[in-house]
Amino acid sequence: MKSNNIFNLPAVLPPNEIFEVISSGDATIERIISTGQTTPEGEWYDQEKDEWVILLQGEAKILFESNSLEIKLQNGDYLLIKAHERHRVTFTTNSPPCIWLAVHGNFN
Repeated sequence: MKSNNIFNLPAVLPPNEIFEVISSGDATIERIISTGQTTPEGEWYDQEKDEWVILLQGEAKILFESNSLEIKLQNGDYLLIKAHERHRVTFTTNSPPCIWLAVHGNFN
């Protein structure tokens, strides 16, 4: 068994977001590193499973299609996005990079 640190980042961050699956099974846990990326205009995430997400570092905004509500997230903010709740990321900081922890599963 080897431990790791959620805040360890690559020495050079690539131009695209990094999605790292930490664990999978009934629920999938992933770390996401964003450096200014957003969801392309006109595209929406429409996920099969619920997503619980926490922003550990940086600032971000998520827009929900159903009610045009845009939520600003800062360090430590989290939310539950229900399955098929269409949303898009409209802003992420690049300095510091956003570090997200996302858990995908079926939550009640």
